[in-house]
Amino acid sequence: MTVNTDAIKQISSQLDQQTFVAATKYADILDLRELYATNVHCFGENKVQDFLRKQEALQDLPIHWHFIGTLQPNKVKYIIDKVELIHSVDTIRLLDEINKQAGKFNKTMDILLQVNISQEETKHGFNTYEMEDVMSYIKTKLPYVHPIGLMTMAPHLAPETTRPVFRSLKKLQETLHKNFPEITELSMGMSNDYPIALEEGSTIIRIGSLLFK
Repeated sequence: MTVNTDAIKQISSQLDQQTFVAATKYADILDLRELYATNVHCFGENKVQDFLRKQEALQDLPIHWHFIGTLQPNKVKYIIDKVELIHSVDTIRLLDEINKQAGKFNKTMDILLQVNISQEETKHGFNTYEMEDVMSYIKTKLPYVHPIGLMTMAPHLAPETTRPVFRSLKKLQETLHKNFPEITELSMGMSNDYPIALEEGSTIIRIGSLLFK
């Protein structure tokens, strides 16, 4: 693979203050070094084993590492001191484990709560109606967990059909923000639909396939 510099320039030109996370699960170490040289410095990995291998090999670069894939509670201990943000927190059990492991480092872990806005059986995430209770649980029981926003995976459909999903997540964020002002971030939008996600208020986009050719 080679880095698609034209695509990176086009994506970057559409951003204001939003965070551009490179979804790098299919990239090797040399790819990531080339990508970093294009001024993309935030990388998101999906698998713990791959993340640990790449993070160790690239310790000479001040990369902002995010974990964006499904995270099993028994794997939290391996990444808790190495990532800046976990995007895909989708169960109370995972929240409890993040709190436990972050506490060992006296670290407050920034997270995003994954919401199954589209209510697909194949998607992970909390239901919309649970979110007030989930936030209250975190605030009262989990001192080492710091939720800063929401995340969702849109259905694999034509880009324009994902707009209602993104709009619904934005409305949920606005509702939660009234009682929980720390909920400011929205991680939504990938290579096929990120322009629509940006129009609907995304603050974090996760771009993978567009970055390489």
